[in-house]
Amino acid sequence: MSLLQIILSVILPPVAVFLKAGVGAQLLINIVLCFFFWLPAVIHALWVNAKGEAQPV
Repeated sequence: MSLLQIILSVILPPVAVFLKAGVGAQLLINIVLCFFFWLPAVIHALWVNAKGEAQPV
C-alpha cells in the first residue's frame, strides 16, 4: 500500500476504494459508510487497499 493510497483512504475513502476495487459492491459499501460515519469508511478503505491484488476497473 503506497503513501498516496493511505492519504486518500483517510481524506477521501470512496475515491481510494474506487481506485483499488473499481465500481462495485465495495465502493457502494464505502459510500454508505461515509454517509453515516466517517471513521468506519476510513477503516473500510484501508482494509480494501491493504488486502490482495487490485481488481481491474
